[in-house]
Amino acid sequence: MKSTTVRRTGLSIAAVTLLTGVAACSSGGSEGSGDSGGSGGSGKDGTPRFSPVAALRSAEKSTDDADSAKVESTTTMGSVMSMTADGALGWGDGLTGTLTITYTGGTMAETMRQTGSTSMEARYLPDAYYARMGDAFAEQAGGKHWIKYAYDDLESLGGGSGAYLKDQMQNTTPNQSVKLLLASGDVRKVGEEKVRGQETTHYSGTVDVADLASQNSNLDRSQLDDLKKQLEQAGVSTETVDIWVDDQDLLVKKVEKGETTAGAFTQTAYYSDYGTDVSVDEPPASDTADFAELVKQQGLGTS
Repeated sequence: MKSTTVRRTGLSIAAVTLLTGVAACSSGGSEGSGDSGGSGGSGKDGTPRFSPVAALRSAEKSTDDADSAKVESTTTMGSVMSMTADGALGWGDGLTGTLTITYTGGTMAETMRQTGSTSMEARYLPDAYYARMGDAFAEQAGGKHWIKYAYDDLESLGGGSGAYLKDQMQNTTPNQSVKLLLASGDVRKVGEEKVRGQETTHYSGTVDVADLASQNSNLDRSQLDDLKKQLEQAGVSTETVDIWVDDQDLLVKKVEKGETTAGAFTQTAYYSDYGTDVSVDEPPASDTADFAELVKQQGLGTS
C-alpha cells in the first residue's frame, strides 16, 4: 500500500469515523415499527400531552441530561458506504465512547479492505479520536495499528470542513434530531408504537433547509442558523426526521433521510441503557501513529 494510499485511507477514515460518531448522536432513520395507533400520550409525570412541541422540548431536555447511552446504528450514503456501528457513547463533557464500526458496502468498504479489515474500533475522547486499523495499514505506518486524530489537527489539515468536524465532535448530543424536528415547522405526532418491545410515541417532520430560519420560532435564531449551516455543508436541502420517545421522555429510536452531495443518506439509530457507564482508555502510545505526523513524515502536504 503506497504512502498516498495511506494518506487517502487515513483521510477517508477520519471523515467517516468522525461523522459516524456525529450521526450516532444526531441522526436517525424513518421506518415505523410495531403497533401504531392512538393519539394521546403522556409525560413521565402522567400528565396528558396535547402539543408535539411541548413533548419534544421535554424529550430534548431529558435525553440531553441523561449524558450517555448504548447505541446501535445503520447508515447508508449513496455509493460511498453502508455501515453498522455498535457501542456506547457519552456526551456529558464532550463526546466520549467506543464504537465498533463495520463497513458493509460502498467505496469505503473497498478502502477498508486494503487495510486488512472492514471492521474497526473507534474510540472518542474529548480532544481526539482513535481508529484501530488492520495489519496491512500498520505495515505502512511503522507497525502501529492506531491512528490518533486530534481535533485541532483536523481543523488545520481540513480547512473549513475540518473546523466543522471539530465543532461537531465537541458539541454534538443525541438530542440534535429533536432540535431538527422543532426547527422543521411541521412537527406531527404519528401515533403510539412499539419499538423493540417498548411503548413509544412516534413524531415526524420534514426539514426544508432554505426555510429553516423563517419556518417557526421553536428554536432561537442562533440554534436555527447553526442547524442550517450544518445541513448546507453536507449538501442537504430537505430531510425527513422521525423519532420515537418512551414514557421517560427519552429517545429510543431515530431516523433521518435526505439527499447529500454524496448521494441519498439514511440512518437508523437505537438507544438503550441511558446513564450507562462510559469508560474510554487512550490507546498505548507505542502502538499509535499521529495522523498529522504521518502526513508530515510522508511529505504529502495537506492538499
